Amino acid sequence: MRTNRRAARPRAWMRTTVIIVAACAAVATVLILIRGSSGEASADQAAAGSSLHGSGHSTTTGVSGRAQSGPQPVTEVDKTFLVKVRQAGLWEIPAGRLAQTHASSDAVRRAGLHLIDGHSKLDQLVREDAKILGVALPDQATPEQQGFVQQLENAHGDEFDRLFANLLRASHGKIFATIGEVRAATQNDLIRRHARQANQTVLDHLEVLEDTGLVDSATFQEVEAAVTPQ
Repeated sequence: MRTNRRAARPRAWMRTTVIIVAACAAVATVLILIRGSSGEASADQAAAGSSLHGSGHSTTTGVSGRAQSGPQPVTEVDKTFLVKVRQAGLWEIPAGRLAQTHASSDAVRRAGLHLIDGHSKLDQLVREDAKILGVALPDQATPEQQGFVQQLENAHGDEFDRLFANLLRASHGKIFATIGEVRAATQNDLIRRHARQANQTVLDHLEVLEDTGLVDSATFQEVEAAVTPQ
């Protein structure tokens, strides 16, 4: 009887060892499956979160959870907005440069630097977006805008400072209202991004122009009349 008991002990120990090893293997398998599922979910979320592609298409997930993809509409309002942003840069960048040589006020020269920096970045962005969306952009400012630049070229010192502050404040005030209308109605993600960037840039320019202390009340009245619905 003692011999049988001693022989049974190694066999019981072996069964226990086999059970432990099997349990560890099962736990490891479950962990691997969990990690694999998490990785796939992350990849799916990253793919769903990508909304813009170089072709101007969008892939989004709607309220129903279905993926929506395809070309987004580009309205005439969207196209006109890009054209206006392009034309703004074509005269406001030269105006900013003139401020560095014609102004007598440090605040005006500072505002000019903001114009150069902000519109240089916007101009690059608008040319990229227009190419993606197939929108033709002008190479020249409007005749009225070209006339503004000529006025600034012929002015110096205090005369330049006041002319610069009021011309640019009026222009930015009018386009600021337009940006809000475009952003509110557009269905195109590129236009939304562009409107957001333009809004930040124009707001910065409004503030530095107002900081000159040279903007007349007549300029604010002109902007109010232009943006008030008829």
